[in-house]
Amino acid sequence: MFGNVLALTAIGALLLDGCTVASQSGSPATRLGVESAPFGTLANGQTAQLFTLRNAHGIEVRFTNYGGIITSLKTPDRAGHFSDIVLGYDNLAAYVANSPYFGAIVGRYANRIARGHFTLDGAAYTLAVNNGPNSLHGGLRGFDKVVWNARPFQTQEGQGVTLDYTSPSGEEGYPGTLHAVVTYTLTADDRLIVDYQATTDKATPINLSQHSYWNLAGNASRDILGHMLTINADATTPVDSTLITTGEIAPVEGTPFDFRTPTAIGARVDQRQDAQIRYGNGYDHNWVLNRGGAASDALVLAARVVEPSSGRTMEIFTTEPGLQFYSGNFLDGSITGKGGAVYRFRYGMALETQHYPDSPNHPNFPSTVLRPGQQYRSRTVFKFGVTP
Repeated sequence: MFGNVLALTAIGALLLDGCTVASQSGSPATRLGVESAPFGTLANGQTAQLFTLRNAHGIEVRFTNYGGIITSLKTPDRAGHFSDIVLGYDNLAAYVANSPYFGAIVGRYANRIARGHFTLDGAAYTLAVNNGPNSLHGGLRGFDKVVWNARPFQTQEGQGVTLDYTSPSGEEGYPGTLHAVVTYTLTADDRLIVDYQATTDKATPINLSQHSYWNLAGNASRDILGHMLTINADATTPVDSTLITTGEIAPVEGTPFDFRTPTAIGARVDQRQDAQIRYGNGYDHNWVLNRGGAASDALVLAARVVEPSSGRTMEIFTTEPGLQFYSGNFLDGSITGKGGAVYRFRYGMALETQHYPDSPNHPNFPSTVLRPGQQYRSRTVFKFGVTP
């Protein structure tokens, strides 16, 4: 079991089942609370909603219950101008047709499982293969491609929406009926809290994550190579040529993977004399976070990002042991996103808090097995700010 035992944000004084609510009236730029609107209809007739959270500082998060996708997240630069700092699309149809997991909840197992195979309690399981020879982010129809039930709420801490989905036994090859709950909460002090919870009726691996593509310059106006990144990790889990981890834990000292002090993403991303950089065509690796003996339910700093020109900052705290940093190596200009923005090479990056890739096949890694009677819990916090 994960062992992360962190209480989820309570659905407190106001539990809302309707579509549109606001805790205070005001102009659209300052209205607080939870709002929702239709976001489209899928081919099977299911409808999706688009939810908006907004705090008193003007931070605004929009997401849909289709895949739990964060479609927009607006924060101010040092001059107070708001821009969208995540990549995505303007409509549901585009997410359905062609999305590299923009903004989505990924699962049942975030990241890769080698050759789509694992053995658990003596039984062999075969998963859907969708990334070369491997299974990625839950398979052909992972949690990013389903409609979640949604319940808006408001507490003293902030406002948010609780999403839940029941994955039937055998879905994409995974054992057990899994009930998953993900809660997005926007707080008054500019934090986006993502809480995960799950139960199962049969032992199963689980590894949930949030897969937003970030660009703190705003509106994907330039690449992310000038972003200054710090990752609180002394080691990574190296991969083979198919991006499957070898099981080794390797120190970052003296390698292009040392982000223990603020470093421009572009400084070493193309050092192709390093085999790991060649395999990933840049960064697409898991960092082993320094938890310093912290309890499994304790938040620790995973990463800090500073975009020098805008002054925007983002800090990521998590109860998870790993962080997958992906430098947008497969963006190639073929995707046109929100507002006609063209997503060129390395115009976005993902920072996915999670357990290690392919853990079901590596007993030396922290276990991702959830069993009946246990509860999977995890929390990640994104804290937004600006530098002077």
